[in-house]
Amino acid sequence: MKILDISNDRLINVEIVISDKLDVPSKNDGWGFDWQKLKGEPNTKTYVLKTKGNEFSIEGMLQLKISHGMQVMDIIEIAPHNIGSQNKKYDYVAGSLIAFACRESFKLENEYKGYLTFVSKSKLIEWYIDKYGAKQAVGQKMFIEPEISVKLIDKYLNNKSEYHE
Repeated sequence: MKILDISNDRLINVEIVISDKLDVPSKNDGWGFDWQKLKGEPNTKTYVLKTKGNEFSIEGMLQLKISHGMQVMDIIEIAPHNIGSQNKKYDYVAGSLIAFACRESFKLENEYKGYLTFVSKSKLIEWYIDKYGAKQAVGQKMFIEPEISVKLIDKYLNNKSEYHE
C-alpha cells in the first residue's frame, strides 16, 4: 500500500495496523478526535495508517465497528498535516483508509458482505460520492457497494491502477 509524498511526487510504503500498542494522537496534538480515548471504546477496532518502519509517523486514523451485521466506518481522520491543498504532506491517505474499511467488510459472512456504511459530515457528502463512489442513503447516512469496494481496494491497497485523482 502506498501514499503520495507531495513534496517529491513519489509513492511511499505505508501500512495500516491495529492501534493497540501504539501511542495514538489526541486533540492536544492538533487532531479533531482524542484517539487515545476512542481506541478503548467497546466493540470497536481502531487502526493507524503509518509509514512503514516508523511507528511515530501517523498519517491517518480509522475506527470500525459492526452494527446490526454491517461494517461501519465509525470515525475516519486524516493527520492535520495531510488536510487541505496547501502545505499538505501526503495524499491518498483517506482513500487508503476507506479501502481498508471496505476490505474489512468482505470478512462479514452475511448479506452485508462487501458493503461499508458510515455517516458523513454534511459538507463531505458530495466528496464521498464523487471521489469514492459512495451513495447517499438517508440524510447523512452513506454506503459503498461491494463493486465499488473492490475498485477502491484495487486502487488504494493493491496498487492496480494509476492514482489520478
